[in-house]
Amino acid sequence: MSVLHVAIKDLQILLKDRGEIISMFLIPLAFIFAISMTAPPIETGDEPATLPVVNLDPDGEASQALIDGLNAGGGVRVELHEQDEAQDLLESRAIYHLLTIPASFSQEIAAGRPVTLHLLNHPNASDTETELFLRVINGVAQDGSLQAQLIASLSQMGDMQATGPDELQVFTPERNVAQAMSQFERSKTAPLVVIEKRQPQGLDEAIENPNWVQQNVPGYTIIMVFGVAVTTALSIYSEKRVGSFRRLLAAPISKAALLAGKMLPNFIVALILIVVLFAVSALLLPVVGLDRLTLGNDPLALVLVSLLLALCSTGFGVLVAAFARTEGQISTMGNLGIWLLGFLGGCLLPPFALEAMKLGGISRLTPHHWAITAYQDLMVRGRGLADITTQLLALLVFSAIFFAIGVWRFDFD
Repeated sequence: MSVLHVAIKDLQILLKDRGEIISMFLIPLAFIFAISMTAPPIETGDEPATLPVVNLDPDGEASQALIDGLNAGGGVRVELHEQDEAQDLLESRAIYHLLTIPASFSQEIAAGRPVTLHLLNHPNASDTETELFLRVINGVAQDGSLQAQLIASLSQMGDMQATGPDELQVFTPERNVAQAMSQFERSKTAPLVVIEKRQPQGLDEAIENPNWVQQNVPGYTIIMVFGVAVTTALSIYSEKRVGSFRRLLAAPISKAALLAGKMLPNFIVALILIVVLFAVSALLLPVVGLDRLTLGNDPLALVLVSLLLALCSTGFGVLVAAFARTEGQISTMGNLGIWLLGFLGGCLLPPFALEAMKLGGISRLTPHHWAITAYQDLMVRGRGLADITTQLLALLVFSAIFFAIGVWRFDFD
């Protein structure tokens, strides 16, 4: 008796249940097509774009006038944040822009000295939204700059006129207006407020996010591949229920090898499932008017991710079989774990959405996160094997942990 003999026997039993095989492939395809076709389009709407702002000059008249002008200008709604809070939101991709008003803003404006506003843009920020903010901020800031310059100019003229003798009172209102107009022309070439556009240090390069097809196909594929874990657990449980393990342990085969033999046929089924779902999606989704699924530029990397995903799934099946005591418990534990881990791992919602929900740290504790990140790095962002070594290692570690705990905790009697 060997691992191969155990695997061949289980594979023959599995292939006899054609209904199970058909549903195993049709259900995930139905999910992928239905969800992708009914996914809501991205709404643009007429709502103003939210501009996160850190005001380090909260008591200044000029800073408040700037904020009021941004809100009143149309197209932009200011959202005030504390500095540390705003930086955390920017790093977690909850916001993609951040305007900082310096502490000396009102003081410098009142003195007629140049001052710089800082508009930080995340690498993932929309170019269209960035340009919108730049135009609005520039317009409001220039208006404020002009007003400050005019007031400073007229005040200067008034002071000069008031301190001189009557015969020197030559600064008429016309001359004051002329001086103000001169200052206005100067503001066009030498504005008091300059907007500096830059990216915050320490953030990675821009990450292209997936569309609905690039999210749903690998996402539901991962969930359905982990669904094979339930089949693996039920197969192991059936052997235990009829007492086959007691007889098999009499043969020269280790417990780990015996469970590995139960994993192998389901490992093969999981690989076939991945191939079919990706192939059908790539070929048929464009036919029904959806985006085309591209499989990336590194076939070897795609194969390695798929192999480790299948291994992790069947290892998870061994873990479920080790803790469940009935078929009902296997179905409950397996399906609950698969869908819960699928949600937390970013299979139902994009990983960047989970980051915005403050679930990024929890997401990294699931194998699903590493699997979908690897697939999307290959399919969406055009990366290669060297770029996904962390994801591959994580999947390998999860597989080893699932299998080791399963062997340790499984009761063969």
